[in-house]
Amino acid sequence: MGEIMLRLSTPGNNRFVQSDSFDVNYGGGEANVAVSLSNFGHDAFFVSKVPAHEIGQAAVNSLRKFGVHTDFLARGGDRLGIYYLETGSSLRPSKVIYDRAHSSICEANPEDFDFEKIFAGADWFHWSGITPAISDKAAECLKQACIAAKKAGVTVSCDLNFRKKLWTSEKAQSIMRPLMQYVDVCIGNEEDAEMCLGFKPSSDVESGKTEADGYKSIFTKMQQEFGFQYVISTLRESFSASNNGWKALIYNGKEFYQSRRYEITPIVDRVGGGDSFSAGIIHGLVSKMSQGDALEFAVAASALKHTIPGDVNMVNIQEVESLAAGNTSGRVQR
Repeated sequence: MGEIMLRLSTPGNNRFVQSDSFDVNYGGGEANVAVSLSNFGHDAFFVSKVPAHEIGQAAVNSLRKFGVHTDFLARGGDRLGIYYLETGSSLRPSKVIYDRAHSSICEANPEDFDFEKIFAGADWFHWSGITPAISDKAAECLKQACIAAKKAGVTVSCDLNFRKKLWTSEKAQSIMRPLMQYVDVCIGNEEDAEMCLGFKPSSDVESGKTEADGYKSIFTKMQQEFGFQYVISTLRESFSASNNGWKALIYNGKEFYQSRRYEITPIVDRVGGGDSFSAGIIHGLVSKMSQGDALEFAVAASALKHTIPGDVNMVNIQEVESLAAGNTSGRVQR
């Protein structure tokens, strides 16, 4: 459940002020997860509200072409949220400008959704911290969805996904901490854990210090306080906009596991990297992999996303498993 938006990105690595046109894509945190899961062979349903006009329909069509079910999309409201993306390169970071106020999902009410019907027969419910950040109404819709999901016995995962352009840490914690009672699988990074939940790891990620030991203590505290089945963190070393180190850590209340590390350079498009990771870990855990195998699948899936333009990760299971098995040569497949 979340918002799907119109993405308008500058061609190549152009700056906003250079561009006379934009490339059009549709995406958003939870929508990107749904597409990845559909690509992995799962029945993925996206829950949201979009306008009944043609731009809303274009967003719906973008989900359908990847096999995502849109049965539970409410229609109405005046506008689809927009975000503008300027893709950085080398020493210049990427930049996002939001234009999503008063979008359909921002104005949605719980009565727009039949949550009992939505969760009938469902196995897993995923949401991110972006959804409650966009409006108080969206936060209430999400809360009611979480209550219904737990009542139906559905596993709930959350990507904390703190966005400083949408809310403050104080507001985030006031909303996110109470919602954690419904969450089984908590996903995030070091900033998310601190800003959304108040937990700060003793690791200096910016300088490349991402040893697992810096995360173990807060993982343990988070699990003890909120009762998570799994606590998972991505560990990104951002050397430049074009060169990142990428790995992850998972804790199931008993054992920690750290994934292999990927050096991703040059990065084509890092937007959606965290969403592709979330989809990978959901696929791994639903497929009953060990927590280590599930994490390796998720990290490999996300590493591949960094090579693909657009919001969504257009890879299949075989491609992810090949990378996770160590095939990083990039040789032409003939």
